[in-house]
Amino acid sequence: MNFKEVLQMADEMVFAKTGEHLDNLQEAILRGTMQGEKYTKIAEEIHCNESYVRDVGSKLWQILSEELGEDINKKNFHSAIKRFQVSNSSNFAQGDVVTIGSFNTCGEARHPPNIPNPHQPNQETSHHDLSEMPQLGAFYDRTPQLQTLKNWIIQQNSSLIALTGISGIGKTTLAVQLIQQIKHEFECVIWCNLDTSPTLPEFEANLIQFFSQYQKQDSPTTNQKALPLIKYLQKHRCLVILDDIQNLFSSGELAGKYQPEYEEYRSLFKKIEKISHQSCFLLIGWEQPRELTQINNQNTQINTLQLKGLDIAAGREIFRDYGLADIDNYSALIHRYQGNPLWLKSVATQMQELGGCVTELLLNDIILLPEDLKDVLQQQFSRLSELEKQVLSLLAKASDAINLTQLLENSRIPASDLVNALQSLSRRCLIEQQANFYTISPVLRQYAIRLGG
Repeated sequence: MNFKEVLQMADEMVFAKTGEHLDNLQEAILRGTMQGEKYTKIAEEIHCNESYVRDVGSKLWQILSEELGEDINKKNFHSAIKRFQVSNSSNFAQGDVVTIGSFNTCGEARHPPNIPNPHQPNQETSHHDLSEMPQLGAFYDRTPQLQTLKNWIIQQNSSLIALTGISGIGKTTLAVQLIQQIKHEFECVIWCNLDTSPTLPEFEANLIQFFSQYQKQDSPTTNQKALPLIKYLQKHRCLVILDDIQNLFSSGELAGKYQPEYEEYRSLFKKIEKISHQSCFLLIGWEQPRELTQINNQNTQINTLQLKGLDIAAGREIFRDYGLADIDNYSALIHRYQGNPLWLKSVATQMQELGGCVTELLLNDIILLPEDLKDVLQQQFSRLSELEKQVLSLLAKASDAINLTQLLENSRIPASDLVNALQSLSRRCLIEQQANFYTISPVLRQYAIRLGG
């Protein structure tokens, strides 16, 4: 009996019981079991927490036990499925209909019962609070980025993900689209906007209240006490989205330095990374905690996605939405504004309101800074340290990309401080690095020059 046959039989049994087909993790558990692998090995191969694999495996064996009418576990699954095949073949030879548990091997197909899959909670059994999530407006193609995030969250079971990028680049819009597509993979989903900057005790209390409501809904007859936050993350498959994470960090400092009253968040993020659980935190903001680097390491459960601008095709959709589909050399314009959706919309509004004269200026490589765009840039520039402002001024005055040696020659900034400032500006997505050279976008250059004025 080959694995394909085993997989098909197991899939039919699970579908008969739950109304859902085997998911990727259940298939991996069956494959590993047939190959004699331990849970540790299976977890390593699919980049998943061993405790979560064991939990999913235990629920899978329970389903198969009920369908086969005998106690099934990892050790006896192979022999049990063989016995079932032999019994099945014998009964078919006699022209009988075989019924084991609630699994029919012959006869008319029945409708699956309305029983939720424990690995993919349906809308009725899941508990979502998306009241703070923004409405999804126009969404321009981000297929590769969506797929990357889905892979990290669903396939690799990453515990902590940072979605970062300059203001207006589309981080929150991408996250809203992502949540709409994957929210039913989780028992609990909550979107928290940190614009009110809650302290860690306040934040944890809100989450615990949310999770405990789900627990009461799941077991209404049980008088259960509130658990520590990490216990809920271990017990349930949860997705927590923290938007505007930069509100936890200090202005006037290098990127990612916590304000004194929010230092405790550091221990929370470290705990989420180190302790085994089956949940995921998605952090969205202009800045990210210093403990999250931009270098993704396959040996950790932490990932960072720095969002870049839209491509030419997606950028042109913005101009079409504003009735400007016929402008000449639109690709150069999109490139000049880095494909930033908010920047492009700001310029498109100005073009729409003032007509051809503005279009002519833009075609002559002039950088326009509408007032609403300057307001957005001011919000981000106001967070910079004095050291970062000095380095940005140097980059703005340079006619071409400049390397570290040239920056040192053109300033009195100590080498160590200069390197730290470059790292911080990179984490804020305000500078670009090409090989060993640094530069800033035309829009930021124009704004920095006017600011220094």
